[in-house]
Amino acid sequence: MFIRQKGSRDKDAEARDNATAHQPQPAPDAGKAQDERRANPSTTSAVRTTAMIGMTVKIQGDISSDENLVIEGQVDGTITLNSHELTIGQSGRVNANVTAKIIKIDGQVNGDLVGKEKIIISKTGTVRGNLVAPTVILEEGGKFKGTIDMGSAVGSSAEPPIADFANAARAQRSVVEAKGEGSTVIKHG
Repeated sequence: MFIRQKGSRDKDAEARDNATAHQPQPAPDAGKAQDERRANPSTTSAVRTTAMIGMTVKIQGDISSDENLVIEGQVDGTITLNSHELTIGQSGRVNANVTAKIIKIDGQVNGDLVGKEKIIISKTGTVRGNLVAPTVILEEGGKFKGTIDMGSAVGSSAEPPIADFANAARAQRSVVEAKGEGSTVIKHG
């Protein structure tokens, strides 16, 4: 058993205290910066939230993603991003049926689009196809030819599958043409 008298210290503890007392102390903000680095990992280890298909990339087939997607290249097939956003860039050329939470078109799309929240056709966007979404926005200068369905709740069992949408839409609705004379926002409800 070791008994220490009041005020006495072992020699090892005293040596450690002397060694740290003579070392340069970091500035008060240095510890804060270290804590911030630990709280915010570097971008190389962080989870990527947006994927990109570049201008020179051509894809034929089906695309399915669990992250946001930007298309600047060419895609032929189908695109499915059930809980994420799809952006077709100005150089993007898409010949596909598309399903996504939010669809923003700055380039050209030929195909049927299902937006679970909204579809936005920007001033540089051109769409030939049928749209299903609770909100459709056509900015001034945007071009659209097809039908718009905002009547059924997107995601309900009453909604026709995207492959059957074109036939159902032709039977129930007239063709809508818009040349983007002014900014148009269409909302259901």
